[in-house]
Amino acid sequence: MPSNKLARTNDDIQRVLSARLREIKDPRVQQGMISVTRVETTGDLRFAKVWLSVMGLENEKEFKRGLKSAAGWLRRELANSMNLRYTPELVFELDHSIEYGAHISELIQSLDIQQDGEESHEAE
Repeated sequence: MPSNKLARTNDDIQRVLSARLREIKDPRVQQGMISVTRVETTGDLRFAKVWLSVMGLENEKEFKRGLKSAAGWLRRELANSMNLRYTPELVFELDHSIEYGAHISELIQSLDIQQDGEESHEAE
């Protein structure tokens, strides 16, 4: 479990990256709505794993290439925004949990389940 200071640092990194990701002009990155779902930083602040969720992702491979290309700029922007001893190297991972949740929600909505009130009217 991360310490309070590390948890605050993770939250700050998440906030800064969320804002800066919208500023990237690379069309490989701007494929849909991007959300930073979670950030985990190592204790020595050398690496930060950033989980991204993208609604409307067209090409995952190109998206990752675009992120890798923009990682240096994002790291520099992070260093300018935050006062850290070390600016962590950013490692990006895709988080498919929001898409999965939306899919499950669609499946539940598509089920033809009768409500309790409807069953009692049919029985009469």
